[in-house]
Amino acid sequence: MQYQASVNKFSQPLVQQLLDNADKLRLGIEKLENGCTIIDAGIKVPGGLEAGRIITEICMGGLGTATISQSPYTSNWPLTINVHASNPVLSCLGSQYAGWSLSHGKYYALGSGPARALATKLKDGAVEPVEELYKELEYRDSAEQTALVIENDALPPIEIVEKVAAACGVSPANLTIIVTPTSSLAGGVQVVGRVLEVAMHKAHALHFPLENIVDGSGSAPICPPHPNFVKAMGRTNDAILFAGQVHLFVKGSDEAAEKLAKELPSSTSKDYGKPFADIFKAYEYDFFKVDAMLFSPASVIVTAVESGKSFRGGKLDNALLDLSFGA
Repeated sequence: MQYQASVNKFSQPLVQQLLDNADKLRLGIEKLENGCTIIDAGIKVPGGLEAGRIITEICMGGLGTATISQSPYTSNWPLTINVHASNPVLSCLGSQYAGWSLSHGKYYALGSGPARALATKLKDGAVEPVEELYKELEYRDSAEQTALVIENDALPPIEIVEKVAAACGVSPANLTIIVTPTSSLAGGVQVVGRVLEVAMHKAHALHFPLENIVDGSGSAPICPPHPNFVKAMGRTNDAILFAGQVHLFVKGSDEAAEKLAKELPSSTSKDYGKPFADIFKAYEYDFFKVDAMLFSPASVIVTAVESGKSFRGGKLDNALLDLSFGA
């Protein structure tokens, strides 16, 4: 990767913003015995949309912006999150992607955010990234302070905290873990704020060369929360699958740009066509049975910067969005 900004350096002021404005943002702050700071963004406290917006920017490694506005594109659900990253490959895949599996006993969570770019493990006597993706990105950050975002409705056990600090090579006192339940307002915002990230991830899965992605932005409607975890998760996914919009700017041939535009939308998946909660139930709640190609925005524009031509694929589906959000 040619441009290697530190996702930890640029996200740390945002983490401090949460800590400094905890009361204003209705967040819970807890300092563990080992010194780690836990930020509760919706378990025992209300949190809210603004907390979710800032957490989205933390997840993006401080290399992106997230704004909340009203949009006319979704007939009945105008509240929208808009995201843009100055370096979408590094921001979305190198930080925001929830790629770090963490478990202890019955506790399981996926970690996202800047701590991922520090995390290493020993394999066959050699130090390597916890996630294989970083080998391909040729990126590893270094920092004394870091933050990890966990999507869960319970605070992590101390064993997870110790594991994260050790893998990142930082003292627990220099680690902040932000917990966002899917059913909370903040949790919903930060998941839907991954609309550009899922496009980047699918582009990678389609073997589009990441070095050819120059820039990108995206938007998706913020879903109403639901107390049931499966329905809450379903709605956050459906916001992107049925109404997510992404615009990518790429180098390379027009043919490659057009191919990406046609293959990227969620509607190309065999599982597209009903709310995600229903799909999940049909697969007996086994996430790995769901077609991986489903996780992508509804509508895509790909602009080939060398020719100036733009190509489109997919479309918004307000009827399916209503079915998901209105249930």
